[in-house]
Amino acid sequence: MHSFEVVVRPSRWGLRVRSALICAGVVAIVLGVGAIAWLWLLHRSLIGSLDAATSARVDDIAAQLVGSGPADLSPGLFTTEGHIDVVQILDATGTVVRSSGGAPSGALIAVPDSAVTTGRSLGGEADLRASARTLDASSGTFTVLAATSGEPVEDTLKEVTIGIALCGPVVVLAAASATYTLVGRSLASVEAIRAHVASIGAERLAERVPVPVAQDEIARLAATMNAMLDRVQAGRDAQRRFVGDASHELRSPLATMIAALEVGRDHPDFVDRELIATTLLPEAERMRHLIEDLLTLAATDEHGLALRTTDVDLDDLAATAAALLRHHHPALHVTTDLHPVRLTGNQQALERVLRNLADNAATHSKSRVVLTTRATDRRALFIVDDDGPGIPISDRARVFERFVRLQDDRSRNSGGTGLGLAIVAQLVAAHHGSVTIEDGPHGGTRVVVELPIDQHPT
Repeated sequence: MHSFEVVVRPSRWGLRVRSALICAGVVAIVLGVGAIAWLWLLHRSLIGSLDAATSARVDDIAAQLVGSGPADLSPGLFTTEGHIDVVQILDATGTVVRSSGGAPSGALIAVPDSAVTTGRSLGGEADLRASARTLDASSGTFTVLAATSGEPVEDTLKEVTIGIALCGPVVVLAAASATYTLVGRSLASVEAIRAHVASIGAERLAERVPVPVAQDEIARLAATMNAMLDRVQAGRDAQRRFVGDASHELRSPLATMIAALEVGRDHPDFVDRELIATTLLPEAERMRHLIEDLLTLAATDEHGLALRTTDVDLDDLAATAAALLRHHHPALHVTTDLHPVRLTGNQQALERVLRNLADNAATHSKSRVVLTTRATDRRALFIVDDDGPGIPISDRARVFERFVRLQDDRSRNSGGTGLGLAIVAQLVAAHHGSVTIEDGPHGGTRVVVELPIDQHPT
């Protein structure tokens, strides 16, 4: 019994059945309301026709009665052909002085108080619609009455009602069937798209769902699924490139360290402070920086950057970055043009942005690096200039991608790991800022970081 209730519960019905039932219900309600309104209008129209016919007969008789007596009227005026069933002429006392054949001996209605009465309903064995008019003729005061039966109206309404009752269910059933069929065809298209997408595995991400020619919801669904597959394929390709580049970058320092350690194992006398200082420590430091960069980017991809913000003096961070640059590159001419700039941001993240940009400039410059900070229009600017070879316009957006280096070789002296600028782009975006590359005033590259001063990162 419980399982049966689950089956017949409307919420468990298929979309086709529910759509067909809803359509049937709506059509039935509309037909019912429309039928009632139409029958009411039809009744009013038929009754109006009857009243118009009786009123016209009364007017004809009254027009001839004005100049003559009742006995002088044409017999044709008292025929009961057509819609008229009863015709009577009453004198001033209410006595019937002339009538149509089969008319009652007494007056159909009392003499009206007003001169004209139209569309009066009389009860009895047969429902009659009567019209009356009182007038002064040459031979006296008379009242002309004409009446017709309402049975034809009732018969017509019954026939129309029976026709609606017979045709209504057919219309409802046809609407439900059409809805069931159309929804089924639409769902078949959706199911075909779903099955196609479900059949696309990791090795078939290049496949796409056929898009119907008609520009409807099904076509938009197919286009959306193809766009999703494009994103999945792009993400998987990027992941493969990321893993390949990361493994290559890690393999080089690890191989160097293993080779040095093997030398130390086999020839302990060769392991001295110089080997440790010039080989092991630099390679270990390089590996540490690379792993930190990879972890930062991985965390960004998975969770995004949630920064804890505070007030940060950007000019102080730039001064620290310049001091570190002078310490690690004593031969490099490092100058600053620092103006006080305070903004809301994450100090550690901004330190890394400035350090990465300064190190990148030092790597590619010939002899000079300039660090600048200033504020304008509620925006904080950090600018790094160098006198290196510069970056072609076509590559200025690409250098912010991961593991992108403009040099063809991968030596550690030619361009780092290719993650520094990618991390800069991520951290600046987390601060709702922007980073762009321009031609520098010293013939090299200018990198401009623009950050909001008052906006709190999210």
